[in-house]
Amino acid sequence: MDDPLIRRAREGSSDAFSRLVAEHQQAVRAFVRRLCALPDDADDLAQEAFVTAWANLHKLKDGVSFRTFVCSIAYRKALNDRRRFNRSGNRDTEWFGLQEQSSASTINAKLSVQTALASLPLDQRAAISLCVAADYSHAEAADILGLPLGTIKSHILKGRAKLNALLGVPDDK
Repeated sequence: MDDPLIRRAREGSSDAFSRLVAEHQQAVRAFVRRLCALPDDADDLAQEAFVTAWANLHKLKDGVSFRTFVCSIAYRKALNDRRRFNRSGNRDTEWFGLQEQSSASTINAKLSVQTALASLPLDQRAAISLCVAADYSHAEAADILGLPLGTIKSHILKGRAKLNALLGVPDDK
């Protein structure tokens, strides 16, 4: 391992790990905020990702950046959070007997970029958040999300098309 901080953290130095967290926490938190069902959960999920990274630092492969490693963990935690949120929402809907809003009222509602982004499937949202908003390469996003490179490219293409449609942006084609 070339990074002395990672090497020292693997040897048990909490100071070295704290420095790694300080160096990467802003990027990881920004990524998680774009994925969370509830924005208030983002900081908790990012913190959980760092705690999990500390416990699993021995699994960090040579050549993989610490940020990529933590974002990968954060993505899996966000997936679990989304599943929990969906289960909870389904129970609430059944309990209160609520009906979904009509598609006409949804279409007529003015969507913000965040609302439009939140409407994308989580895998598309994650790919767009990494490659478009956070300037990761497609290959880095594939590593973080554990998906093939072609899938990342497809998610970005489909996600952008859906965002453009939701926001009323004309298609470039």
